[in-house]
Amino acid sequence: MRLKKWEELPDKLKNESVKNYYDILYKKRFSLLGKRIFDLVFAILLLIILLPIFLIISIAIKVDSKGPIFFRQVRVTQYNKTFRIFKFRTMVNNAEKIGAQVTSKNDTRITKIGNFIRKLRLNEIPQLFNIILGEMSFVGTRPEVVKYVAKYTDEMRATLLLPAGVTSEASIQYKDEERLLINANDADEEYINNVLPEKMRYNLKSIETFNFISDLKTMVKTLIAVLKIY
Repeated sequence: MRLKKWEELPDKLKNESVKNYYDILYKKRFSLLGKRIFDLVFAILLLIILLPIFLIISIAIKVDSKGPIFFRQVRVTQYNKTFRIFKFRTMVNNAEKIGAQVTSKNDTRITKIGNFIRKLRLNEIPQLFNIILGEMSFVGTRPEVVKYVAKYTDEMRATLLLPAGVTSEASIQYKDEERLLINANDADEEYINNVLPEKMRYNLKSIETFNFISDLKTMVKTLIAVLKIY
């Protein structure tokens, strides 16, 4: 991935808070290139290895409920660009029209097979396509929907200097995020006012400490968290 020159950045990203993080990343721009090469090679390899699981899940989704295999939603990634994320569909068709854009525990929109898939984070597998396309990375800030990005502070926008990620330290710490929203009167407001700011603390810290080894550690920690063996 190429880190653009400061003057080439979108105007929304040009503020003093973002500049501090930009300067950190600029010194590591060659490491960012290595990160992209790793993402591309590893994503293609994983896609080949996981193809049987991919097919089994696809069939299970179609048998379990009406609707498409994939859930596609507009999210925001590097340089404030929008893209359509790939996920296995785990909720009833058109779930966004009958509820919040975040999911809480015991959400009635989740299908039977969807509940199982979500527990093991298997719904994230199709994001390998987004990684290959250069829209995402294995490690980075989870991509938010446009309405949440609009609530970012100047400092939070620094996370948009890098591609969105499949996992991150924030994802690990908030792997049970749905439980935090279960008693909220308004899940969207609770997420924006309380959950998002805390997750961003981890995301911004990850920019400050970015290196290839830390990315690998985050990937391993994510696997351990999913398997619940720690």
